[in-house]
Amino acid sequence: MRSNLFDAATAEKQTSERWVLQNSSMLRVSLSQDVLAAKGSMVAYQGSVRFDHEGSGSMAKFLKKLVTSEDTPLMRVSGQGEVFFANTAEHVHLILLEGDGISVDGKNLLAFDANLEWDIRRVQGAGHLSGGMWNVEVSGHGVVALTSDGPPVLLDCSQQPTGVDIQAAVAWSSHLRPQLVNSMNVRSLLRGGSGEAFQYLFHGPGFVLVQPSEGRPAAAQGGQQQGGFLNDLMN
Repeated sequence: MRSNLFDAATAEKQTSERWVLQNSSMLRVSLSQDVLAAKGSMVAYQGSVRFDHEGSGSMAKFLKKLVTSEDTPLMRVSGQGEVFFANTAEHVHLILLEGDGISVDGKNLLAFDANLEWDIRRVQGAGHLSGGMWNVEVSGHGVVALTSDGPPVLLDCSQQPTGVDIQAAVAWSSHLRPQLVNSMNVRSLLRGGSGEAFQYLFHGPGFVLVQPSEGRPAAAQGGQQQGGFLNDLMN
């Protein structure tokens, strides 16, 4: 049998690293310790691996999940072997936290070391009109895997104010506190609007990761996004 599928580029990567990009859209993790991942993100595994629903861990997180639109149901992955993760062929990126933190849009959070601390944080100034924006903040020592819809750009927010469409912002330094700004005005509304009503405004030492997309339609984002935390917690 012959095929370019048998080329080295398609073969499983041989490495001793725990977290490795199999390709631009697929992550492989070796399970020497537990990993938390978005439900439905496993595409393959080898070895003896277990998948369990991951609860809120505290009453405070439980209540936040009930009242927010943050929709990141998690599973705990444990055992011995290798697990492959992906999300609708989006690009995967690895970030090593070294006692610091990152704020991530829930739909872009793929997986992270289970020893890392995480919580749900409200974006300052975000109210019901803008969707009541909430992010997942992850901190400590370990690896976080993010996804982006296309190759992203990393913007430095320290030199000047940086505005980002709220649907295009993937993640940012956790110590940054973006303001939600509204660019609507009466003249624009009378002419049908600009299509750019709300943005995050960042300014300070840190970065924001921006994807070249305002997100995919909800129906195309996979089963893990349906039902969300509320269904998971009630089951």
